[in-house]
Amino acid sequence: SSGKSSVIESLVGRSFLPRGTGIVTRRPLILQLVHTPKDDREHRSAENGTLDIDEWGVFLHAKNRVFKDFDEIRKEIEAETDRMAGANKGICPEPINLKIYSSSVVNLTLIDLPGITKVPVGDQPDDIEMQIKNLVLKYICNPNSIILAIVTANTDMATSESLKLSKDVDPDGERTLAVVTKMDLMDAGTDAVDILCGRVIPVKLGIIGVVNRSQQDIMNNKSIQEALKDEAAFLQRKYPSLASRNGTAYLAKTLNRLLMHHIRNCLPDLETRLSGMMSKYQMMLSSYGDDVFDRNQTLLQIITKFATSFCATMEGKTRNIETTALSGCSRINYILHETFGSALDSIHPLAGLTKMDILTAIKNTAGPRPALFIPEVSFEVLVKREVRKLEYPSLRCVELLHQEMRRIIQQCGTEFHQEMLRFPKLYERIVDVATHLLERRLPTTTQMVENLVAMELAYIDTEHPDFQINAVLVSSLLKNSDMDKLKYGKRHVIPANGTTNHEAHGKATTTNNEISVFNEDKEQRNNWLLSSLLPQARSDSASTAENSPVRHNEGGPLSLPNSIDESTSKVSPQRSVSSSAAAAAPTRKLSEREQRDCDVI
Repeated sequence: SSGKSSVIESLVGRSFLPRGTGIVTRRPLILQLVHTPKDDREHRSAENGTLDIDEWGVFLHAKNRVFKDFDEIRKEIEAETDRMAGANKGICPEPINLKIYSSSVVNLTLIDLPGITKVPVGDQPDDIEMQIKNLVLKYICNPNSIILAIVTANTDMATSESLKLSKDVDPDGERTLAVVTKMDLMDAGTDAVDILCGRVIPVKLGIIGVVNRSQQDIMNNKSIQEALKDEAAFLQRKYPSLASRNGTAYLAKTLNRLLMHHIRNCLPDLETRLSGMMSKYQMMLSSYGDDVFDRNQTLLQIITKFATSFCATMEGKTRNIETTALSGCSRINYILHETFGSALDSIHPLAGLTKMDILTAIKNTAGPRPALFIPEVSFEVLVKREVRKLEYPSLRCVELLHQEMRRIIQQCGTEFHQEMLRFPKLYERIVDVATHLLERRLPTTTQMVENLVAMELAYIDTEHPDFQINAVLVSSLLKNSDMDKLKYGKRHVIPANGTTNHEAHGKATTTNNEISVFNEDKEQRNNWLLSSLLPQARSDSASTAENSPVRHNEGGPLSLPNSIDESTSKVSPQRSVSSSAAAAAPTRKLSEREQRDCDVI
């Protein structure tokens, strides 16, 4: 301990700071000394009971309480320190603010800082030295402050940590004053004349020596006034030529004088800074507009401006129109027509659909029986698979539009910039509500898009005009394949007599084979008709081409396979009769559409 707290107590003239060994000051103490004569009515009041007392103290954290006993002030400092820094030598950077009003002090503000500790003790962290240094530098780096560097006379002044820190932040020494303590504890035969005269380390503002109370004096309740008398006697006895320029009384006057000169030197700069700050905040105050007399009306006006700005942005009628990039409604238009449109155009309706897929769908929907006609279920299965491809780009478009509308909400504040600066929390709340509304409607919009796709999947509209065009195409293809129909439509009748059992058995076997081949050929022709209507989206592989019922003859057009021999194309008389009955003319004239449907079937 170098006696920092003792110097402050000597300046105040009262013992009110915690004392002890080791680190005692563990929180910065901002002490304001206010000179209050007996006739002062600015700080004295009957309400606080300070009219007839000489001195009292007030803490910032306990404004309504007046401390008239300085022992209570000490206890309050200790309790507040333990509350924030703990009771086991911990430190805390939060300051304690104390004002002392007295008629025996000069107007002065002092800050008592913790001493620099090298080795951590108690609950102190390992980097306690660095923490205390940073705490001290926080206060002494202020160019408007005067540094009071406390050094002890019984140690080497060149090793003083306080002078080192002072020189780091004040290399010219314009605001550093050195105070030498413990002059009465120097070894016999030595003195502090060289130190006080600045021969060891010169200090520009001077070096002042003081003699504080010892720990034994404190235990014996020696008063500050008695200590000041003993200090004056010691200086007259040991340093008679320097006694007038040392001591606590001279230190108080010097500090007050230095503070006045320092304020006078800093006043022009402070005045310039204050003028600039006043102009800045006056302009800011003017930009906020008139006073708010009706809060509800002002709130409604701001919300209306936000809604108007949002609508104007969506309609492309904003005042600040960008020319370098798309913004607002133009980006929405780009997403709908360019991004979403390109995504839809890139989806080929027959991508991934091969002839084998079509044949497999027909066989799976036909069940155990061979399909006489093309099943409608197979067509719906294939169409639904392609329609379902529209769902992902549609949902992605919803996400892009949601992001763009959130961006528009953030940009709407530029249209009423002054109101936004004046009521920043209100603007944040408006943006939060609008954004929350978008977030709440996003699942509903997504569900609507999914429902639209589900509606398309639920019902395939065969009355659509596109189907009429395809029906005409079917009729054209059927007319072009009349020769193939006649070829596969001829069947020989098996004689009913003139056969032996062996021949009958052989012919029966042949007939069964012919019927099987006929049914297989009929299925292949139906599949060929469907594959002719649906163009391929991609080239089939070699294996697919081999398994497909459609073949490309060398040098010839698309045709049916020639695997069925005419000699084996025989059916029973009953089948011929049924075919003739089915081909009979209708009892009434068919319409054009009915005739076309018959041709398709």
